[in-house]
Amino acid sequence: MSVNELRWSSSEKKVARRAFDTALKIALGKAMAELKSKVGAVTTPDDMWEIEDYLRQQRRKIDQMFDYRYSQLIVVFAALIREGYLNESQLSGLSEDKREEIHRFLSWHKE
Repeated sequence: MSVNELRWSSSEKKVARRAFDTALKIALGKAMAELKSKVGAVTTPDDMWEIEDYLRQQRRKIDQMFDYRYSQLIVVFAALIREGYLNESQLSGLSEDKREEIHRFLSWHKE
């Protein structure tokens, strides 16, 4: 069975949503902290435009990384764990097959 064919129970959907939202909150918090630091260091107009570039890059990165489609969540969760926005304990409640798939993606990326 491919990751696109996995079925999500209602309890798994709740676990997934909670983990996803927590990771998104962490990612946005880190981006905001970095933004505040950059804004505080602005001394020239060029610095101001660099902040605009930074925000555009962060928006693109977050939009690409956080894809809440059930067909994508296994890969998304593996990426969020790898990036440090999520830990595996937050996925407690997902079926063993889903957790194994996440581990498979994590292992594959390490190679």
